[in-house]
Amino acid sequence: MAVRIVPLPHISITQQTYMSKYNVPAVCSVLLMLAACENTPQFRIEGEIAEAADKVLYLEEAAIDGIKVVDSIRLDKAGRFDFSRKAPDAPDFYRLRIGSQVINLGVDSTETITVKAQLPSMQTDYTVEGSEESQYIKKITLAQMDIQGKIRTLVSRGMLPGDLQDSVSLLVENYKEHMKHEYIYRAPRSGYAYYALFQRINGTPLFNPEASREDVRTFAAVATSWDLAYPHSLRTSNLHNIAMRGMRQTRKQAPQVIPEELVKEVTLFDLALPDMRGSNRTLSELKGKVVLLDFTVYMNQASPARNIALRELYSKYAPQGLEIYQVSFDPDEHFWKTSADNLPWICVRDADGTSATTYRVTDLPTYFLIDRDNGLYKRNSDIKDIEQLEAEINRLLTK
Repeated sequence: MAVRIVPLPHISITQQTYMSKYNVPAVCSVLLMLAACENTPQFRIEGEIAEAADKVLYLEEAAIDGIKVVDSIRLDKAGRFDFSRKAPDAPDFYRLRIGSQVINLGVDSTETITVKAQLPSMQTDYTVEGSEESQYIKKITLAQMDIQGKIRTLVSRGMLPGDLQDSVSLLVENYKEHMKHEYIYRAPRSGYAYYALFQRINGTPLFNPEASREDVRTFAAVATSWDLAYPHSLRTSNLHNIAMRGMRQTRKQAPQVIPEELVKEVTLFDLALPDMRGSNRTLSELKGKVVLLDFTVYMNQASPARNIALRELYSKYAPQGLEIYQVSFDPDEHFWKTSADNLPWICVRDADGTSATTYRVTDLPTYFLIDRDNGLYKRNSDIKDIEQLEAEINRLLTK
């Protein structure tokens, strides 16, 4: 709640004596609390809502677990308001609400956001300054309202059920593609990418990673970017949980799966994936070498350090016949190419995640050791640390 500072009443000499004798700790506590509020980094949301005299304006936080009222003010004739809150460590979301009229805002630092609007068109006809996040969120919100209006128009035409379903599906798919490329993949670490990801169209989630592998990749794009930028954020953990749950769910629907008990008994399940030059590279072409088949995401915070450790192994054992076949699931192709450009081993990218299904990859990173005869030898769950991995590589090389 915003701190409201009011003038202190006049205190007589007698009252001052009484306070100094009995209430000094209480007064000091209040003063310390006010000082702490002043020193804490804060953001402000200010502005005015015209034609809203005597209306109650609510400031609400759009938290992971629901909408929460955090402050309110009864507007005077001028409609001016000024709210302050502690600055977030990661992008966060707030709403200004009068009745059913809502303005969605994004906050990512100590900015001052200025909003001007007028009833009764506050929800659609407003201006926002001082926050790029909020400006993009406004565009997304208006686009969301527009597509919902178009769906209502289609329904009102009395189309045949099949034709209506096809028309609505095409409309929604085109809208999803627009959201992905204009807002999500454009800046996956932004607050507005997160906001776009959790849209609902007429109550239905626009992106459903438990039903669509493509939607899993979209969630993973934001999750990996947020993991780099905001590793301790609750929203980052939430993104990861949703993406991983979606990966498990969509893999259950996949037809090709290696039974866990056969992992050590079957010969190689071949892969053919494009490298940075667009040429397909297969595992089977590496027969005669010891291969570390590595599944990873370069956007993961731990990836650079991990690749440094792999580079040491590769430099030491490549002359003896070691090869690394590294499969990336990075949703951003440009980021993948930039990250893989200086790596000395085979770097390929799996855009649709098929290889993860084939090899039952449920966590990243995951790796397998493949012997010189193209046989699966061990996976990372059988190897406790980098020292044991090196020992196993050396054992296969000297067989």
